[in-house]
Amino acid sequence: MIKIAKFGGSSVASAEQFRKVKDIVESDPDRRFVVVSAAGKRFSGDNKITDLLLLVNAHVQYHVDCTALLADIQRRFQDIADELGLKWPVAEKFEAFARNIKKHSPEYVVSRGEWFTANLMAEYLGLPFVDAADVMVFHHDGSVDMERTAVRLKDVMVRNGSFVLPGFYGATVDGQIKLFDRGGGDITGAILARCINADLYENWTDVSGFLSADPRIVEKPRSIKRITFDEMRELSYMGASVLQEEAIFPVREVNIPIQIKNTNRPQDEGTIIRESAEAGEDEHLITGIAGKRDFVSVHIKKAHMSGEVGLVRKTLAIFERYGVSVEHIPTGVDSFGVIVNGADVRDSIYSIISDIRKEINPDDVSMVDKLALLSVVGRNMSKRSGTSGKVFGALGDAGINIRMITQSSQEISIIMGVNNEDFERAIKVIYDRFVADEMVCAGAAEVQ
Repeated sequence: MIKIAKFGGSSVASAEQFRKVKDIVESDPDRRFVVVSAAGKRFSGDNKITDLLLLVNAHVQYHVDCTALLADIQRRFQDIADELGLKWPVAEKFEAFARNIKKHSPEYVVSRGEWFTANLMAEYLGLPFVDAADVMVFHHDGSVDMERTAVRLKDVMVRNGSFVLPGFYGATVDGQIKLFDRGGGDITGAILARCINADLYENWTDVSGFLSADPRIVEKPRSIKRITFDEMRELSYMGASVLQEEAIFPVREVNIPIQIKNTNRPQDEGTIIRESAEAGEDEHLITGIAGKRDFVSVHIKKAHMSGEVGLVRKTLAIFERYGVSVEHIPTGVDSFGVIVNGADVRDSIYSIISDIRKEINPDDVSMVDKLALLSVVGRNMSKRSGTSGKVFGALGDAGINIRMITQSSQEISIIMGVNNEDFERAIKVIYDRFVADEMVCAGAAEVQ
């Protein structure tokens, strides 16, 4: 069995965290390939190495001396090496990097957080270091050349047997450093898992997997044992983020499961992201609930709208003109709504409404603001008749007015709009009634 073990910034932030990583890796011989992020925060109020390197770039750009800042970064790495008794020449390598700081590209500068961290980790684990610039091949447009990347990763796998790989960056064929988006170390791990046909991609972080609700709202919400890729996307989009969302695509396409684990509590089961369940396994009716506040709904009403071709498209084109992404479009026979993030239309909402009146000529246009959206997510909801009605009824019994309802085409989520002031209470009502302990048997037929 082959496991990819990817450790996030909090997992490699200090010598103490390095020791935890070593215990985890050495406890399972299948963990032969390790991916690391740059050293993260050691404590609240601390700085991530990546943020400090971004600040270095800003200093260079505006011709501000960054000597003291570079010295702080070097000290972080040197402290880890000294405490663990490592021999890798941190001072020599860092001084060479700092000496040419103005000659390096911004991408190269930021990538050194992972590069230094991975070199230290490789020595500490006794594994070969593989530079991501040599194996993660980017096109010049910033996309990954998966074919060349797979060839190079398989080659170093055969030659080394195991290795430590820095996440977050790679290079074009001519050596130009390229970066993934922030959190891109997760993507590096997923690409590695896919290219070497791993059996499991472990993502080690500072939480024990996904929680079924926001712990700032629900006291001690249950952990999610298994979640599908689609459910994870639904919950992450609404704010319940543990994994960089783009990291799921490389492994999903080849059916490699992802295990979210806690470096600080490796005994915890964590969350497995996998499509299928064990036959006869009991699972929760609702996987989780998440949400966000401060949406705006623009309601458009026009008689005989259903017979007018292109009306919705013309309306959406107006939002597009203003660079506004549309979240949901609830529809009726003679009306429809366009729901957007309030922050996206803060400066343009009245101009958008004015353009709708001029170009669409509706009978009425109205706006509802301070709207919160809740997403109740669960692959098993379609197996239990009346689930939606019971959720709506529970909110009604609690005196919470539902302003909008829509459902995903895959029937794995119900999205409801409530007033901002009812947001937390709505989550608590749904969690207590449905999310906490209502179960179904995986693979069971619909219950009548």
